[in-house]
Amino acid sequence: MRTHSALPARSRAQITLSNVTVVRGGVRVLHRLDLTVTAASRIGIVGENGRGKSTLLHLLAGPGDRGSEARTGSSSSLPPDSRAEPDPAPTEGAVSRVGTVGLAEQEMPASDSRTVGDAVRESIAGSVAALAELDAAGRALAEAHEPGETGDPAQIDDRAEESPADRYAAALERAEALDAWDAERRVRVALAELGAEQDWSRPLGELSVGQRYRVRLACLLGGDDDILLLDEPTNHLDGAGLDFLTDRLRGRRGGVVVVSHDRALLADVVETIVDLDPTPDGRPRITGGGYEGYREARAAERARWEQRYEREQEERRLLQDDLSAAQNRLVSGWRPDKGTGKHQRASRAGGIAQAVHRRRAALEAHAVTMPEPPLRLRFPELAARPGEPLLRADAVAAEGRLASPVSLELDGGSKLVVTGPNGAGKSTLLAILAGELSPSAGRVSRAPGARVALLRQESSLPLDRSAREAFETALGRLISRGALSEGEAVSLSSLGLLRPAERGKRIGELSMGQRRRLDLALVLAARPRVLLLDEPTNHLSIALVDEMTEALRATPSAVVVSSHDRQLLRDLGEWPRLQLRAGYSKAARPIPVM
Repeated sequence: MRTHSALPARSRAQITLSNVTVVRGGVRVLHRLDLTVTAASRIGIVGENGRGKSTLLHLLAGPGDRGSEARTGSSSSLPPDSRAEPDPAPTEGAVSRVGTVGLAEQEMPASDSRTVGDAVRESIAGSVAALAELDAAGRALAEAHEPGETGDPAQIDDRAEESPADRYAAALERAEALDAWDAERRVRVALAELGAEQDWSRPLGELSVGQRYRVRLACLLGGDDDILLLDEPTNHLDGAGLDFLTDRLRGRRGGVVVVSHDRALLADVVETIVDLDPTPDGRPRITGGGYEGYREARAAERARWEQRYEREQEERRLLQDDLSAAQNRLVSGWRPDKGTGKHQRASRAGGIAQAVHRRRAALEAHAVTMPEPPLRLRFPELAARPGEPLLRADAVAAEGRLASPVSLELDGGSKLVVTGPNGAGKSTLLAILAGELSPSAGRVSRAPGARVALLRQESSLPLDRSAREAFETALGRLISRGALSEGEAVSLSSLGLLRPAERGKRIGELSMGQRRRLDLALVLAARPRVLLLDEPTNHLSIALVDEMTEALRATPSAVVVSSHDRQLLRDLGEWPRLQLRAGYSKAARPIPVM
């Protein structure tokens, strides 16, 4: 039987979005976006939560059944009815697609009756069918060569719709286009390299979310689609898996579009970035030059935006002053100096009234022509002095949590990165340094007045309180116990972490990223001289992480960072490191940074 599965388009593969706008529930998600994805593309999509990244990915993928010209590879790891959201059609604009597409969504269904083997077989079904067709065509061609037959096999039966030779040539072309002979091996290699379940009999429903995700990702990486669309693909991967993913994406012969907050992946793989965060004109920004080019372009536009916004605000203030002055003159015009005639008084009043109307119209026309720029993180002044002794840990350990003793000293300006695998005791060490956990061995000493603050990996905020209430309550506790003077208190708005509407919301209504911002605000409000950060980049946007990294380098406080974030580790590459391993640790004395 002839197979009708789609052939890859290879160099002809392309997805084109022309002036696309998407509105969902009355909210504009995408605005006038022009984007072309080819077989050579390496594109990253970035933006805060809720900015439309996944919507854009589904828009690129299109409907699940697109006939013979293109197909989605999401069926290789997801049941047909398990899409996280319906395939969006643009509200305005046009989308065209040529070639095959593999889609990995961020969400994974918990109810899946298939086995690992079922998922793998579905992912390589086209290749398996191509090889079966090639075998059948080969047998038909052999049967056509009866003893004594001469001449071109293609001329054996001119009346046939398709000769055995034509059928065999078409089947061979399909198998070669799909690289069908190597399909199963590619998926097996991907399963092993990603640390995915390799027992083909295991039901997917019995696997953890991370295990299911790795199986699905392996199926797509082992596949051969023209264009691969991946939503947060670094979730649930360890270091080896991240390295394999990076190498595979960089080396594949098809196009790649990836939604990610992983700055290392963006820096290592992508050449073009689509930024969906707010812009002055509301349109997404597309920049080349890789991740560094994007950072430079974003910073330059941000500076222009802020300057233009300030100019417009100043113009509004001047117009408001002119309006107030004109209104005051209008009032005084009805009370002229003694002896002024009624006609002169009325004429003067009319001119002033016209001036008031003109200024009011100018003010209204000038309103909200330039939206307010995004928030910018601002560290409060932290008063540690360079070289000032702040904290010392002598051979601290915690039974069952931090096996080998760790010793270190932190002075004003000291910087330290703590690394190690999960379970090595990184969070335990930071909790001991913060005084939240007593060591089972060794001791920690802190200088008088050396305020220590810990940003925990997990949030424990009161979900029923507003962000503003939680912040003010915590600030009040610091002042009441003498840890902070009233003159040192900072406002939540001054830190540039939450907008006014977000500050008034219940914490339970905030996104994970917004809660993480509030956690960071509470830590900075203590004005610590020793700042301890446990996985500080979790749930934060790329822009905020970059700003935080710059602030950490510049602060005079001592800083200890524990992280798996590859880009953060690169950015802090000059900092001394303390590497913890399962069962033991290598002690290090941080070098004070002057």
